[in-house]
Amino acid sequence: MIELQRLADGAFAEVEATIDGDAESLLLYRDGDAVRAWLNICPHAGRRLDWAPGQFLKSKDGLLVCAAHGASFELSGGECVAGPCRGESLRAIAVSVRDGAVWLG
Repeated sequence: MIELQRLADGAFAEVEATIDGDAESLLLYRDGDAVRAWLNICPHAGRRLDWAPGQFLKSKDGLLVCAAHGASFELSGGECVAGPCRGESLRAIAVSVRDGAVWLG
């Protein structure tokens, strides 16, 4: 999928993956040796979260911010804590780090 060293600690990346037979855009977030992944779709209006391909906004408070309508998501679980979809969450995708790379599942 992606080499862990290509993803800086605290940074985001966008990758394409096949989920249930469909090509999907995934948002990856690295937190130390752990990586979290979500579908790159805001629950508010179904738009991509990035403002340009693979470019994501992070607030000074450390929240992921949807470029379309400003919804803000905490990065431990993907819950929307501010904005139009407060209380909803990003759809998590299971990933693991093995042999220096991030893998689905």
